[in-house]
Amino acid sequence: MCGLAGEIAFAGEADVNQVARMLTKLAPRGPDGTGVFSQGRCCFGHRRLKIIDLSEQGSQPMVDATLGLTLVFNGCIYNYRALREQLIHLGYQFFSSSDTEVILKAYDHWGESCVNQFNGMFSFAIYERDTGKVFLARDRLGIKPLYYFIHDKGLVFASSLPALLVHTEASTEIDSVALNHYMCFRAIVTEHTLFKGIKKLQPGHWMTISAAGEINQQSYWQLDNSDTEQYQMSQPSAEAMSEELWSQQLEQALYDSVRRRLEADVPVGVLLSGGLDSSLLVGLMHELGQKQIHTFSIGFDDVADELGNEFIYSDVIAEHYQTKHQKIQVNHAELLQHLPDCILAMSEPMVSHDVIGFYLLSKTVSQHVKVVQSGQGADEVFAGYHWYPPMVDASEQMAAQVYQDNYFSWQYGEYQQLVTPKMADGDHAGDFVRDYFAQCKATHAIDKALMLDTLVMLVDDPVKRVDNMTMAFGLEARVPFLDHKLVELASRMPYQLKIKDGGKYLLKQMARKLIPNQVIDRPKGYFPVPGLRNMQGPYLALAKQVFSEPIARTRGIFNLDYIDTMLASPEQQLTRFGSRLWQVTLLELWLQLHLDNR
Repeated sequence: MCGLAGEIAFAGEADVNQVARMLTKLAPRGPDGTGVFSQGRCCFGHRRLKIIDLSEQGSQPMVDATLGLTLVFNGCIYNYRALREQLIHLGYQFFSSSDTEVILKAYDHWGESCVNQFNGMFSFAIYERDTGKVFLARDRLGIKPLYYFIHDKGLVFASSLPALLVHTEASTEIDSVALNHYMCFRAIVTEHTLFKGIKKLQPGHWMTISAAGEINQQSYWQLDNSDTEQYQMSQPSAEAMSEELWSQQLEQALYDSVRRRLEADVPVGVLLSGGLDSSLLVGLMHELGQKQIHTFSIGFDDVADELGNEFIYSDVIAEHYQTKHQKIQVNHAELLQHLPDCILAMSEPMVSHDVIGFYLLSKTVSQHVKVVQSGQGADEVFAGYHWYPPMVDASEQMAAQVYQDNYFSWQYGEYQQLVTPKMADGDHAGDFVRDYFAQCKATHAIDKALMLDTLVMLVDDPVKRVDNMTMAFGLEARVPFLDHKLVELASRMPYQLKIKDGGKYLLKQMARKLIPNQVIDRPKGYFPVPGLRNMQGPYLALAKQVFSEPIARTRGIFNLDYIDTMLASPEQQLTRFGSRLWQVTLLELWLQLHLDNR
């Protein structure tokens, strides 16, 4: 797990100073070392977090002079040992014991299709000395980020958007499509970022840049990849499989996934919220022979009758498995004190209230372990959210609208009142959902919603939150529920085995073999941060201060009369997803911290 940056010049030489500036922004992602490689038109930079091969042989940028390849890499290849043995049998010799070097040799042997060999989370760039070609790639489910922009003189990439913003050629013009996505989805999805011209390499994609500056981008994985003729010939159909058989396959896939994510030369802990998903990870790790597991939970001050923690449930798991458990209690003063730093750690505006929880949790966890497993993804993959049941009976014609009604924070009519006319140039979020439902190959509306959430919303919201907040402290987070083989298996399951009995049915049935029922059958909770949800007292004062700044009054994004109405009635801005007042406040504060203070 690390941070990477680079510049590829279309003519002349890459600017080493620009890459060095980006590396400074990426320093928290890699506190254990830094390196720069520069050769003519290509410059790569890297910040290292030591997880596998702690020696200097694993340092980056990694240069293989024999092969003529140079690599910068962020992530972890969980099956690197098996691939290493395979490559040794093919005649390759290794100078390190790192997964980084395995990528280099795999690329030399398989070329662009090397990505199909990897099980893991990754973004990386490879430079070919002899041809001048550069190869960029990102993992199938977008667990590791990769941002880039193209300008007249070249292509620039980095592990975070703020790192790109320090480059003198970066655009800072607000993208109206991204703004509409953010307000409706609470995240900026697909290739978009908040700024025109700055993009994300999409999950499951690779990109090449030739010596002549020609750019080619391709997808190498889709969720329906497993639905091949060969698979259908070797397996019974989904309809023919019994619940017991699905359960057996799920159990095996989960054990395999968690086992893969124990691969490290340092201890692996768990972020334990007290919910089903993180509790199940503790149980699986215990069954796999991990004892005295480090577990961590966080809680906040209560507000009125709304609890600010779920310690009652995390304590049950900690006691049941005798983990080395640590609880972090955060009061209002601490939360407010750390909010600016939390926002500075965001690659993009992240409105979910739990982001500050992950930030403060990671701050403490990083003092004890360098790797943790986290339960993100289970709700999207196994249908744990409230908007899935309404999709079951949605007709093909109404499916997209039903999804919007249950998922969006702002419908387009309201959005037009919120933003300035130049920003209200189309119902981009609505169009995206309608197009997705129309083009998705799944038969049922609920399966289309699950696929949309797994491949798009999950990538650009919860997964990004966990990556950004943990990496703010050089902590590597691994997400077993997003193992691509597990996700492929789940996508073939009949939706009835997911939504039954309140959602995540099959996952709950499997969990009953491992963890106490009181954790499984508890009411579904969300990471509770009541202060931000209610936007009263000091939180309301913060919002008023943010929008009183002259830059906020002249930025040209929001209709300020509408914002003033929101500030006057914060209690009317609550939705099932939290406060819409916090959503607009967070965006403006993010811009002030990242853009106005560059």
